[in-house]
Amino acid sequence: MTTQIDNDQITELAEMFNLLGETSRLKIILACLDEEQSVSSIKEKAGLSQSLASHHLRLLKAARLMKSRKEGKQVFYSVADEHIACVLKDMVDHVAEEGDHG
Repeated sequence: MTTQIDNDQITELAEMFNLLGETSRLKIILACLDEEQSVSSIKEKAGLSQSLASHHLRLLKAARLMKSRKEGKQVFYSVADEHIACVLKDMVDHVAEEGDHG
């Protein structure tokens, strides 16, 4: 059974996939897939400068793909919810699986 969504929701979904289509943003969200990460940890794992990591995190958070939590002066990011995590984990499993890719 296919879920019915309206044109605005289709546009929102396309924008989410577009955001995830950029390598740095995908690295960021994958770094946070299993557990929340500090901004400094995210920038190291993604190989980004502080300002570029912050820029990408703002975009991902605005698209509701990531959420943040502040602890003192440090900010921690995680995947927004289990829906996002499941989609990404399934896609990671898909590209990692052995066998016929044709």
